[in-house]
Amino acid sequence: MGVKKISPITSLETNYMKQQEVIMRRTAKRKKLLIRRLSIFLILTVALSYLVISTFMYRSGVLEAKKKEEAKLEKTLAELEKEQIKLEDEIVKLNDDEYLAKLARSEYFLSEEGEIIFNIPEPKKKKKEDKVSY
Repeated sequence: MGVKKISPITSLETNYMKQQEVIMRRTAKRKKLLIRRLSIFLILTVALSYLVISTFMYRSGVLEAKKKEEAKLEKTLAELEKEQIKLEDEIVKLNDDEYLAKLARSEYFLSEEGEIIFNIPEPKKKKKEDKVSY
């Protein structure tokens, strides 16, 4: 029942064997600590890598949105510059008396003495109807 098995090999109780056993325990303990340190380092590295990659992805998305917005704003700026040139040209023309007289006659139907103005409406553009034949 409670029979104790006798091991066929007996260990020697010498100083050398005790020193070797201490060295083996110390080596096993160092190995265990090394594995713990490497595991913690790996976890920290993975967490840091995740943060860096997620930040990079977020920033690249923001950068892409900003580039689209920049292109849109540059297009708007070009249109506004064209309109500004057109308005500056209009200012120069409005300083000319002949242009003012022509403008008053065409826009406000003002006429000089003895002049008759005929207003001819612009022809309407015909709408093209898309008819699908079956």
